[in-house]
Amino acid sequence: MRGRSVDSSGTRKWKLSHALLAIGSIYLIFISFKFHHFLEIANALSGDDSFSGLDRPVNDLTYAHLQLVGHRNPVLLHHDTFHRKLEDSRNLPPGQEKEQSSHRSAMITLLRSRFGYKYKSSGNLTQLEEMVNEAWVLGEKAWDDVESYDPKSSMDRLPVGEEKPESCPSSLSKSSAEMDIDSDGDLLVFLPCGLAVGSSITVVGKPNEAHKEYVPQLARMRQGDGIVWVSQFMVELQGLRVVDGEDPPKILHLNPRVMGDWSKKPILELNSCYRMQWGTSIRCDGLPSRDEDDTVDGFRKCEKWARSDMIDSKESRSTSWLSRFIGRAKKPEMTWSFPFVEGRLFVLTIQAGVEGYHVYVGGRHIASFSYRPGFTLEDATGLAIKGDVNVHSVYVTSLPPSHPSFSPDRVLEMSENWRSPPLPDRSIDLFVGIISASNHFAERMAVRKTWFQSPQIKSSSVVARFFVALNPRKEVNAMLKKEAEFFGDIVILPFMDHYELVVLKTLAICDYGVHNVTTPFIMKCDDDSFVRLDTVLNEIKRLDTKGPLYMGNLNLLHRPLRNGKWAVTFECLTCYRTYEIDEWPEFIYPPYANGPGYIISRDIASFVNSHHANQSLRLFKMEDVSMGMWVEQFNASSTVHYSHSWKFCQYGCIENYYTAHYQSPRQMLCLWDKLASGRAQCCNFR
Repeated sequence: MRGRSVDSSGTRKWKLSHALLAIGSIYLIFISFKFHHFLEIANALSGDDSFSGLDRPVNDLTYAHLQLVGHRNPVLLHHDTFHRKLEDSRNLPPGQEKEQSSHRSAMITLLRSRFGYKYKSSGNLTQLEEMVNEAWVLGEKAWDDVESYDPKSSMDRLPVGEEKPESCPSSLSKSSAEMDIDSDGDLLVFLPCGLAVGSSITVVGKPNEAHKEYVPQLARMRQGDGIVWVSQFMVELQGLRVVDGEDPPKILHLNPRVMGDWSKKPILELNSCYRMQWGTSIRCDGLPSRDEDDTVDGFRKCEKWARSDMIDSKESRSTSWLSRFIGRAKKPEMTWSFPFVEGRLFVLTIQAGVEGYHVYVGGRHIASFSYRPGFTLEDATGLAIKGDVNVHSVYVTSLPPSHPSFSPDRVLEMSENWRSPPLPDRSIDLFVGIISASNHFAERMAVRKTWFQSPQIKSSSVVARFFVALNPRKEVNAMLKKEAEFFGDIVILPFMDHYELVVLKTLAICDYGVHNVTTPFIMKCDDDSFVRLDTVLNEIKRLDTKGPLYMGNLNLLHRPLRNGKWAVTFECLTCYRTYEIDEWPEFIYPPYANGPGYIISRDIASFVNSHHANQSLRLFKMEDVSMGMWVEQFNASSTVHYSHSWKFCQYGCIENYYTAHYQSPRQMLCLWDKLASGRAQCCNFR
């Protein structure tokens, strides 16, 4: 028995701690004369749910979450005195504003203590820990800016993305000397209002002479000495970066490879990169697209050019004579060379059509590329040119006269139909935490109009919330706060969003699932994931496991990448405490479920919360790998049931999916319509 001991005679010996406990009890009795006032303070500053049955529903939001989420239930607001006071802070007399500010500071401190904290500056923090500290500091300032946001100022009335009220230029002309250069040496041209149908971008340049490069993979495969000749460049239409640390989206990636690649033949590759994931590339290699292939505005996706290995499909003399005799002789087909040659000037034009982009070189059509989901013409706000090319000039014509980029007011539908029910005061089957970026208004709206309308959510047997960090732009944060207050389904996290800090959102999901709802299972997914809740719940029930559960699309024996965007270093230079290792020194990761959709049991989430609270939880920059590490640590003391299924799709969608990933808002609506007709089929249109 803790706190007291028993001697050999059976008499209990009371320790000093019990005397202190008795004094504390007397003190509580003393202050009980002002019990209601004490209750409000304790409930707000401790975040403890032990008082919830007296002043609010048991599973309701904590004070910290209420302040950030702005929960919409009017009955709930009247029940929560502190939250009501905070919501009315703008109407406080001048003398009380300072007091209100101190309440807000206490709230942010409480929120940090729950699922995040600021590391103590000891001079030996890892890069990730320093990033966390900076994000919290910037987040506090950003939230204060939201509170002081003045919507009446002239600039604040502009839609998100529209920085200047004046009209946009209809054309641009830039020489190479006039272009911006980024840290990687890429040439950049800013397109202030994006593109419109009919817009054209013309690049005049010259491919550089090929140079030698050593490719270790070829040497290991004993394909010569590993030396290849390379001459290639990239022309990209790019969008705006969503969060700091994430590469800007590549709306159109055009890559002429003059000397070829593994095929050793000149090729033209086209692709797009949606939220740091490449799509399916189109490789034009001199062979024309088949007639049965989809066309783009009537154009072939790939035109024909001359190849040294082209199979001669000429007709035999007898067949040719017979065709001419009956009047069916084929017209001669013009054969062109590969449109880019080392050291030779080219004129490349990219034109925006109705169905996609069309690529011309020297006035001749060579390729077309369908518009990809997730992008619109107005998203193309930048042109980047990089690689082995000497650019002379860039000309852009037929630009839209005014900024056409969407405003959240055009995307968000402020209708009662899309509001989330308040948190229930009973046990639920599943809590779903959805990671989202601050300016993903369209993605969140698509989720609300589709699988948020599932019977499981409407009946509150499943609760789902978006977890969103703050944006560097205060007008985005102000619109986010307005969205959260209306729909009641957003948990705003008061730190500055950064791509490598997604792990903090995962911690917040675990915290919320443990402290604000009563549920045996917690699911994490992304805002471009479509979830079939009924199927997911059936899969959990089918397993019928009574112990800890870790379910998803599991990666086994996955090796860390040592180069590229997802690279982690092998050396551990700051391993002075095991939970502060910033990189991965081992050869394989522990088993982990892919981030677009996985499920953990409540006991695992509680383990994550408690270990993070005492700073013994190891943080890693990839959140899904982090969860795999934490589950492995938990598994050392309590056996975890690992459940794998490919139907938690990592890339796109498969038939009879549980979750589908990388789904654009348009695809979300299509998936929902198919489910309504009883079909769990994919919508893989472009």
